[in-house]
Amino acid sequence: MASVAITPMEQNFLVPNGTFFVELIAFGVLLFLLGKYVIPPINRAMTARQEAIRAEFAELDEAKSEAEAAEEEFKSQIADARHEAARIREEAREQGAAIIAEMREQAQTEAARIIEHAHAQIEADRKAAVTSLRAEVGTLATTLAGRIVGESLEDEARQSRVVDRFLAELEGAS
Repeated sequence: MASVAITPMEQNFLVPNGTFFVELIAFGVLLFLLGKYVIPPINRAMTARQEAIRAEFAELDEAKSEAEAAEEEFKSQIADARHEAARIREEAREQGAAIIAEMREQAQTEAARIIEHAHAQIEADRKAAVTSLRAEVGTLATTLAGRIVGESLEDEARQSRVVDRFLAELEGAS
């Protein structure tokens, strides 16, 4: 049998040669180095980043719920303030009506007092006028009667009787 020489072109590519094993060992070493020194820091950084994102989402959810609670509280405070304002307006209306009623009552009382005072003043003035008239009419009547009758009516009692009778007749005639 003749020995057949294999030329590099005729090598079977399915059969591994020495370079393949060197490349395989270099690949394994690189894989080990990447797995030992490169990937763990990357994984830690990714984990830390994921935790930070989760924490931000949790804070965001908490802030959102706090904002919603604050908004609800704000709305309830506004509603309370509106109710309080309505109550205060109603109280002011009631107080205004009470003040107006009180002032009307005071005005009516004052008007009645003024009218009563005016009546009393008129009555006092009337009595003073009647007294003054009696004195003047009495003097005139006695003088006139003395001239008509021809006798003197100097007597005080007689003069008073004549004046009273004259005024009584005068009041009876009106």
